[in-house]
Amino acid sequence: MKTHYDIVIVGSGLGGLASAIILAKEGYSVCVLEKNNQYGGNLQTFVRNKTIFDTGVHYIGGLDKGQNLYQYFKYIDIIDDLSLKKLDEKGFDIVTFDNDPIEYKHAQGYEKFIEVLVEQFPEEEPAIITYCNKLKETCDNFPLYNLKQGKAYHDNPAIFQLQAKEYINSLTNNKKLQAVLAGTNFLYAGDGERTPFYVHALTINSYIESAYRCINGGSQITKALIKTLKKHGGETYKHHDVVKFGFDNGKITSAICSNGKEIKGDMFISNIEPKLTLKLVGEDKFRKSYTNRVNKIESTIAAFSLYIVLKPNSFKYENKNFYHFKNPDNVWDVHKYTQESWPGGYMMSMSIKKNMNDYGDNITVMTYMHYDEVKPWVDTFNTVSHKNERGQTYEQFKEEKAEKLIKELELKFPNIRDCIQEMYTSTPLSYRDYIGSNRGSMYGYVKDVNKPMQSFLSPRTKIKNLMFTGQSLNMHGILGVTISAVTTCSEILGKDYLLNKILKANKEQEISENNV
Repeated sequence: MKTHYDIVIVGSGLGGLASAIILAKEGYSVCVLEKNNQYGGNLQTFVRNKTIFDTGVHYIGGLDKGQNLYQYFKYIDIIDDLSLKKLDEKGFDIVTFDNDPIEYKHAQGYEKFIEVLVEQFPEEEPAIITYCNKLKETCDNFPLYNLKQGKAYHDNPAIFQLQAKEYINSLTNNKKLQAVLAGTNFLYAGDGERTPFYVHALTINSYIESAYRCINGGSQITKALIKTLKKHGGETYKHHDVVKFGFDNGKITSAICSNGKEIKGDMFISNIEPKLTLKLVGEDKFRKSYTNRVNKIESTIAAFSLYIVLKPNSFKYENKNFYHFKNPDNVWDVHKYTQESWPGGYMMSMSIKKNMNDYGDNITVMTYMHYDEVKPWVDTFNTVSHKNERGQTYEQFKEEKAEKLIKELELKFPNIRDCIQEMYTSTPLSYRDYIGSNRGSMYGYVKDVNKPMQSFLSPRTKIKNLMFTGQSLNMHGILGVTISAVTTCSEILGKDYLLNKILKANKEQEISENNV
């Protein structure tokens, strides 16, 4: 480790590692510091009973050749290192309801998406076509989403004032179709009263374009990122938990770790939660109005996840994801649960590994959980590198929740209980401790159509040499966080300069492949 770097990045999530690669490619000396035993933030995986589970990356969109995430991954030189499995093109996402045996399908490619839904809702073709056109039209307003030069999307306020639920419901009176179009909103913690349509559109569009699973888990993205970073001279260090920053003359001078190391730099990029960053730097270093604004931004709801190790050859592998709800009326309101009504819905996904047969080896089930439910244990902290027990009452709490979720699963998959070999769970505390998210938040900050600009943060902070990146900036998800890294690095390199480099790299690759 050097004593001084051009760029010091705190946190090795996708935003931090992608930023590191972009800047290392430009000749900057870059160092990435990670507190945990494993790099990658939401890309982390864990192994139980020789089975790999993803913590956050269940599937990825926009990875067909030439699509937006493909082009970004091509530029940061990781696309060829990824081992991917395309999900079922006729129905990669399935929306289902209690007491309704029909599986409502989201297909890949807009033509197929429309065709499959019209088969299931033959009277609703105009509404389905209008919906798809609106998705594309909305996404066109976000230049970096489409790798285009253009004005910042903030210049079009109407984009932020259209509510997702209201717009979808305006297209049709068919309650079931309304619910099916909105049925994958676990991907962005959809809230019927607040979620803007653009959040729905940016998320759903990339999956309709293409949807893939990572073979052997999403941590392969982290490995590919670190390999590329090292190729360009960048450095990464785990077990380096930044506990405060050195500060002098209005600038940050160093990151100081719990192990006593002090890493000096010219520029610092925080890939950790902005609220936590302000505390580490010292809130007195910022204007009070700025810290108040950041601290008042609401974080999205947290999650409870159930990880099931399956008995061998017991449960067929499903090359799709399931979104299940008690009824079509509660699709936007699953977060408004009571202890008796929980869970009102869930997302179920399966992992895939190399050389597997027709049967799956694990299932992940995710549903919402409010942070207040784990309040009795908020003063505990538990990770692989900092082992602590939360106590018997916590274990009992998790067991009761797991049992409720299995009972709900049995309504859709009646034989599921007989297929379970082992079960593991995670709560909002798991996300808080491993990922560092505020109150275990799933997706950074709430986007509220009633307060459209409140949760937008500039990558530039009020300290000249401190910047933010990651899911709390503009959008969450693999694509959203990759774009956040590009946005952050554009502040250093210049927006047009960096975008032109990305486009040029992809064009050169295309010409090279055509000449072969």
